[in-house]
Amino acid sequence: MPGISEDSVRRVPHDGDVARPDDAHVLDGIRSLHDRLDDLERLVAQRLAAEGRHPPGLVHEHHQLPAWCRPTKGETRWTVAAVTTIAIALQIAVPGRLVLVRPAWILPAAQGLLLIVLMVSNPHRINQQSGMRRTLGFALAALLSLANGWSVAWLAIGIVQGSLGKTAGPLLITGSAIWLTNVIAFALWYWELDRGGPAARALALRPYPEFQFVQMVTPQMAPPNWEPTFADYLYLAFTNAAAFSPTDVMPLSRWAKMAMTIQSVISIVTVALVVARAVNILQ
Repeated sequence: MPGISEDSVRRVPHDGDVARPDDAHVLDGIRSLHDRLDDLERLVAQRLAAEGRHPPGLVHEHHQLPAWCRPTKGETRWTVAAVTTIAIALQIAVPGRLVLVRPAWILPAAQGLLLIVLMVSNPHRINQQSGMRRTLGFALAALLSLANGWSVAWLAIGIVQGSLGKTAGPLLITGSAIWLTNVIAFALWYWELDRGGPAARALALRPYPEFQFVQMVTPQMAPPNWEPTFADYLYLAFTNAAAFSPTDVMPLSRWAKMAMTIQSVISIVTVALVVARAVNILQ
């Protein structure tokens, strides 16, 4: 054959031949090259899909992209509403001297009203941008955080001064309510801010996430319709509050890192002071 020497033909392995180490290295290199090309194709497709375009010859159907980087039908608000209702109810367990505004029912009532307005304005799937709903969502998260932060501060002052925590039972109940409210409040912040919020994520308006979930880096281990919902952000907030550091979800943006740091500090103060005081009382 022209252009091919007899030696090169003899070097081609056939069925039954024993593969030489050089052949194995070549095959490994080819596989690695294919993997890199697949990764490059996926990154290009994700960027073009986020811009509303489709790369010719690469991606023509939305289902070839993971759900978290393409437009979807969005998540429902019912899970968020149920968990937020729990956070509002938990504030009732906080003693009156730790509340921000008196009478103690005013802030929970205001938070409940905001939640009702959000539910009525969009009771189904969150897949439409609305500046009003986004502002109301921020206001609800801010009220929860402000009230809970005030409670944490005065709980710490009361324990240090000895004016709070005379009995272990009420102290543990108060500390648990504040700790769990902290988890839910920060879950709301993460959910509202990651990639522009739930509506922006459903519309795939922003390609770069603030949090890296495991399913994003190992898409072969997740179904193609997986995308982060409020339950994932609640898990993120819970593990960060329990471990005082990130676990399997990594913060990517600076605000995400700062928010997780603040949440960890609040959790450390609450757990350390309440547990230490309770143990001292029980002894």
